Amino acid sequence: MLCTDDALISDSPVDKYPEGHWLGSVIPKRHAARSVTRNMLRRQVRAAMERHVQGLRPGLWLVRLRQPFARKDFESADSQPLRSAASAELDRLFARAAS
Repeated sequence: MLCTDDALISDSPVDKYPEGHWLGSVIPKRHAARSVTRNMLRRQVRAAMERHVQGLRPGLWLVRLRQPFARKDFESADSQPLRSAASAELDRLFARAAS
């Protein structure tokens, strides 16, 4: 049972946005089946955000993988060509968002 009878009353709204830049990423299993690939893509998203943070407006940012990378084009789940392709795509997206 949940009771809020003794809860502190606060005047600050719960939906107040935080200061600065906040980043979230969604990498679905259906697009990146191996955890190695999902973790590499999350690292690439964070690195791209760090490279472009100066040009972005402060706020909440979300990056979502919408399409899978073709497995036949990349030899392993964490290959250098896959890293390069992901990094280049993220740089294009963040540069477009910064303009």
